[in-house]
Amino acid sequence: MLLPQEIIRLKRDGKVLTQAQIAQFVDGLVNNSFNDAQAGAMAMAIFQQGMNTDEITALTLAMMNSGQVLRWPDIDGAVVDKHSTGGVGDKVSFMLAAIVAACGAYVPMISGRGLGHTGGTADKLESIKGFNVTPSIEAFKKIVKRDRLAIISQTTDLAPADKRLYGIRDVTACVESIPLITASILSKKLAAGLDGLVMDVKVGNGAMMNNLDDAIALAKSINRVSNQAGVVTQTVITDMNQVLGRSAGNAIEMFETVQYLTGEYRDPRLHAVVIKLAELMLINSQIATSEIDANQRINAVLANGQAAEQFEKMIAALGGPNDYLSQPWAYMPKAKIVKDIKVGQSGYINHMQTRDIGLSVVELGGGRISNTDNVDHSVGFDHVMPVGTKVSKGDVVAQIHATDEASANKAMAQYLSALSIGEHKADENPVIYQVINE
Repeated sequence: MLLPQEIIRLKRDGKVLTQAQIAQFVDGLVNNSFNDAQAGAMAMAIFQQGMNTDEITALTLAMMNSGQVLRWPDIDGAVVDKHSTGGVGDKVSFMLAAIVAACGAYVPMISGRGLGHTGGTADKLESIKGFNVTPSIEAFKKIVKRDRLAIISQTTDLAPADKRLYGIRDVTACVESIPLITASILSKKLAAGLDGLVMDVKVGNGAMMNNLDDAIALAKSINRVSNQAGVVTQTVITDMNQVLGRSAGNAIEMFETVQYLTGEYRDPRLHAVVIKLAELMLINSQIATSEIDANQRINAVLANGQAAEQFEKMIAALGGPNDYLSQPWAYMPKAKIVKDIKVGQSGYINHMQTRDIGLSVVELGGGRISNTDNVDHSVGFDHVMPVGTKVSKGDVVAQIHATDEASANKAMAQYLSALSIGEHKADENPVIYQVINE
């Protein structure tokens, strides 16, 4: 057995680690024989030097087996999930999981917290008074079996090695690493005992992957490792060159989720991503036989309210209110300051520096600078005008939600500086780039 610093040295120097060396690192994350400095150094070495497929698979399986691995022998149906690499305003998981569960699949979704400039599904759910994102595994399994849906955060029982490494990556600038992203995502997902998985890999200036080549590389890495582990996996590459939907911030995104599920408002780009992922999940689950069949089922559960009912049932089952959809703001914090952000010139919104907007939410308190920070669930941006919108000087392009005037004014300036307005309308990026099956 090597000293931790010797394993770090091997990867720092570009060597291929053995399965035993990777297992020692993962064990060290759990038993603290790798301290925070060493774990951060190891993450940076992997970030800089990369890993081959065998190393990524070994890291994934070791982290998966660092805790409890769920099995669903008494469930008669497909156990499926979705995961996103994260972005700004990405609240897809909520409506997607509700739709797929309402169509008959079982969705035990284990979600992450905010990472870097991206928001976290678990943080958003904690906007809701009483909601418990860390139930016992027994309670989680009971809810999934009974209601077909539960969205929780990582617990100490599931992939604890990843839970520790995830937080360290966030504060050591080691987020955008294909091996670490692959192992982090799949260690949690495989530990949930899935039959099928659909991945949403974001690409663009608000994503971990800034260009299409990197996004395709990550998609193939995830597909390769997951399919080797026996979980049928496909990846959809979607755009993150602007805020997804019209909100960015925890409680504000939950409100947009309510609007979507109740039919009050469905942002077209957000809806396109939800539908494509739902189609694949239903086909992979053998609930639907084709895209047309899947679409009919999706539209039906949205129209008849079954998807909304499924979501509200989950909120109540995990400690939240039983009437969340009818009065969401009765159970979520509101920001003290809400102000319009007005544009200073006329033209077309041709570009949005999405990462900067995400970082502004973090700076407002809606994310973490240190992994021990508390999150202010009330802050963020709302009424976000999409790229391609024609505006006149003085038009409102978003609203800021903040705790005080100073932070609001700073965030407003940051938001406007993240926009590029031109005289002529620029070509827009597709919402969905491609589906990766290999």
